[in-house]
Amino acid sequence: MRIVIWLVLVFAAAVVAALTLGSNDGLASFYWNGWRLDVSLNLFLLALVAGCFALVTLIQTLNSLVSLPRRAREWRMSQRERSAQLALREALAEFFGARYGRAQKAVQRALSIQSQTPDLAQDHAFMALSHLLAAQSAHRLQDKRRRDEQLQLALQFAQQSSQAKAQEEGARLLAAEWALDDRDATRAAQILAELTPGVARRTQALRLKMQAARLARQPLEALRTARMLAKHQGFSKAAAQGLLRSLAVEALEAARDVDQLRTAWQQLDAADRRDVFVAARAAQCAAGLGAPDDGRGWLRPSWDDYADLPADERAALAESLVQCLPGLGQDWLQRLEGLLQRHARDPGLAYALGHALAERQLWGKARLMLEQAAEDRQLGVAARRKCWLKLADLAEHDGDAERRARCFEAAATLA
Repeated sequence: MRIVIWLVLVFAAAVVAALTLGSNDGLASFYWNGWRLDVSLNLFLLALVAGCFALVTLIQTLNSLVSLPRRAREWRMSQRERSAQLALREALAEFFGARYGRAQKAVQRALSIQSQTPDLAQDHAFMALSHLLAAQSAHRLQDKRRRDEQLQLALQFAQQSSQAKAQEEGARLLAAEWALDDRDATRAAQILAELTPGVARRTQALRLKMQAARLARQPLEALRTARMLAKHQGFSKAAAQGLLRSLAVEALEAARDVDQLRTAWQQLDAADRRDVFVAARAAQCAAGLGAPDDGRGWLRPSWDDYADLPADERAALAESLVQCLPGLGQDWLQRLEGLLQRHARDPGLAYALGHALAERQLWGKARLMLEQAAEDRQLGVAARRKCWLKLADLAEHDGDAERRARCFEAAATLA
């Protein structure tokens, strides 16, 4: 198609030339020192075009000869740059293939090529990325000294160029991750604190911050960070719920006395305090620290919604209430009896009410509820065993040694 177009253009030019120059009778006269030269105007125009063409060709030829050293230098530099890029790509491939020693060698080739070429050595972004890859490979090889050296070089090159901002941010995030791998929570927190606000709000930075807080045994700080991650959809819904619950439990279990436990409970988010498992664990911790009244107070909102809870949360509520029985008031008995009337087949209610009646020294009713719960296979083995042991205590109180022995035997045979 291109040949056809060129032929059409040539024929068109020939036609135009024939029409314009065929009937041209003009002359071009040249005078020089008494001499006169007359030539046809057509010949003069053709000579003028040919002369211009020759002059342009001569100029281009001279320019090519003069610029030959420069073009040769540019070609050599492009070849070196291509070799450096190939070495860096090879290093990346080896790194992702878990050949970290080979990755380091390939990076060193790339760095050597760049450093030996003055023009390429000014590419600070390339140098920073190469040193960062070398540092990551050294970290995987547990060579901490070389890792730190390469990291410092990467930061130096990144700070020398405004185009290497991404490399600097990546280097700082990797440094925080390496500190966590080294179990150095203080160092990781220090690095994360130096990040700019925009970088610090990124998902990876928040993950590292949460891990650093957990490593430093600061569950409340980790919980706040995890909640931010959950809002940014850093976890799936189920994973976020489990993580937030475990962190809230860690914060409660870190308390060493009742005052610390109360402070930790107040510092929890309202959503955490509404979590049945968190409230149950808080009540158990309060009972262990000698404050069952606080535990029952934290459980009360969940017990008010008992009818709407799933079976596992009901079991957790019943178990935590049993541990907070000392000092139980009459209002709790009324609440439990009212719930049992509406949910007569709920094993957790029978379990909790039986122990509550025993705590209030209502032995007859307590024995009926405990026997019902102990025989219910829907109840957990640990709870059923606790019912048999409580029945054994009641039998001992009544002086019935035979029934006490049967209760111990039933508790021992549960599996």
